[in-house]
Amino acid sequence: MFHVEKYSNNTKENYELVIKQLKALLEGEPDQIANFSNASALLNQFLTEVNWVGFYLMKDGELVLGPFQGLPACVRIPVGKGVCGTAAATGETQLVEDVHQFPGHIACDGATNSEIVIPLIKNGEVIGVLDIDSPIKNRFTELDKEYLEGFTEALLPFI
Repeated sequence: MFHVEKYSNNTKENYELVIKQLKALLEGEPDQIANFSNASALLNQFLTEVNWVGFYLMKDGELVLGPFQGLPACVRIPVGKGVCGTAAATGETQLVEDVHQFPGHIACDGATNSEIVIPLIKNGEVIGVLDIDSPIKNRFTELDKEYLEGFTEALLPFI
């Protein structure tokens, strides 16, 4: 049974705890959708000042909405379009301080002001992205980037 851990004021320690919790949640579960669902729920519980946490999965050459926490979202995103599509096209994390300044930003939620998107790369191929939105400009830091990339690396063996 999962229980919410009490997080400290140390961001690094908190991220390390969340990655440990993720591994415990996914251990022995072969179902990809269940694992994506628990991963998005865990991040939504842990992260502050976010309004959307979820996954887009590659299907037939485009990103298709997967498990998420938040308001209803855009269902399909072309590779190379918007922040998610750019992460999928480049295979690189996109840390966007102000989405309104990002060329071609796709506004699924008008309240979003900053975003981080981490590509999921398995066997050298982008299989999807982790997308996290915030209503706060400059919400995400290089530390968030480092640990969220670690979070996705911990997730990959279970999907």
